[in-house]
Amino acid sequence: MSMAKIEIYSSPFCGFCHQAKGLLESKNVAFEDIDVMMNRARKAEMMERAGGRTSVPQIFIDDRHVGGCDDLFALESAGKLDPMLEGAS
Repeated sequence: MSMAKIEIYSSPFCGFCHQAKGLLESKNVAFEDIDVMMNRARKAEMMERAGGRTSVPQIFIDDRHVGGCDDLFALESAGKLDPMLEGAS
């Protein structure tokens, strides 16, 4: 079983970023944490991939944009997050 590729664009002082990462960590899944605060090129990349959204976090699972922290928790409460994390999308 291959795990999904998870990317989270975040900044160090963002409470929602910490919440989203905490949820992912609680599921013992690896993710790439991309700091956009100090790296403008990565922020531009995030905005392009996220349809112009500038807020962090922006979360991608297997290159599919799932949105921000609230969106991640909504997937979790709907029981849809685990299948995505397992790469069964």
